Amino acid sequence: MKVVVDAFGGDNAPLEIVEGAVMALNKHKDLEIILCGKEKEIKKILGNRTERIEIVNAEDVITNDDQPTEAIRHKKDSSLVKAYDVLKERDDVIGLVSAGSTGAVLVGAIMKIGRIKGISRPALAPILPTKKNSDVIIIDSGANIDCKPINLLHFALMGSAYYSIIYKKDAPRVALLNNGTEEEKGNELAKETYPLLKNAPINFIGNKEGRDFMSGDVDVMVTDGFAGNALLKGTEGAVGAVLSILKHSIKSHFMSKIGYLFMRKTFKEIRNRIDILSKHGGSPLLGCKKLVVKNHGSCKRNNILSSIEQTIILHENHLNQKIEEAIEKLNLVS
Repeated sequence: MKVVVDAFGGDNAPLEIVEGAVMALNKHKDLEIILCGKEKEIKKILGNRTERIEIVNAEDVITNDDQPTEAIRHKKDSSLVKAYDVLKERDDVIGLVSAGSTGAVLVGAIMKIGRIKGISRPALAPILPTKKNSDVIIIDSGANIDCKPINLLHFALMGSAYYSIIYKKDAPRVALLNNGTEEEKGNELAKETYPLLKNAPINFIGNKEGRDFMSGDVDVMVTDGFAGNALLKGTEGAVGAVLSILKHSIKSHFMSKIGYLFMRKTFKEIRNRIDILSKHGGSPLLGCKKLVVKNHGSCKRNNILSSIEQTIILHENHLNQKIEEAIEKLNLVS
């Protein structure tokens, strides 16, 4: 198996990206990595660790300041565009991992790779922990700001297929993000989407509010990219604030410091539970003809390792084939 990696995408590139790729190679002996980026810098980091590594030289880099469409069109010597060229042109490459500009990754996927037949739009599907011993997927989390009901229907199908692979769970529980649980609640998009999901070949459990998505009672939360991104970023901010307040409170009181000594193991478990990226990598861009995994811009080597492993798992479990089958079932139901 071969995975192409955008070695210069992300805040900690290229060091953390390259080291994460090397970690993946050490764990998976049947894996080969193609690193795209400035060859001299990549070789300097690798040293003599060149086994099963191919380097595609790319002297340019797409940044968050670049306009995504223009960058994909005109920065042809960038690490991301070169990575997409490799993914498109080589049948032996199963997927792409990048921590670069989200907009450029999305535009590149659409322009260079294309959508699975029948899928109206690709969507990002990050994973978050719940208060129970389970996780939840938000789809979409920012790829599509303005959506139609058919888009959300396709998001639900793709999210259900993705969840069933990652967690080995048949018929994951799919909910529609709304401002109330009643069927008639919501804006026009939610009202028109509800009957589509209700009649789709998925385990639709109805509307759920934002406070419910981390309850453990939902596996896949479906929404448009605007609301999904706000939900994701708001949750990240809230969790960060709570942890910061807790840390400050512990340091402010002598007895709290003593108590912390006895609870270090518990705090470590909480931290590991929250750090979902270490387990599942980045957010796959579901609906593309080939696998694309978008990692957080600030990710480290462990996150890159997890994203590469995530790509392998999705390939071995035929994610795209399952999405195609879901579309076929939908057409039969319709």
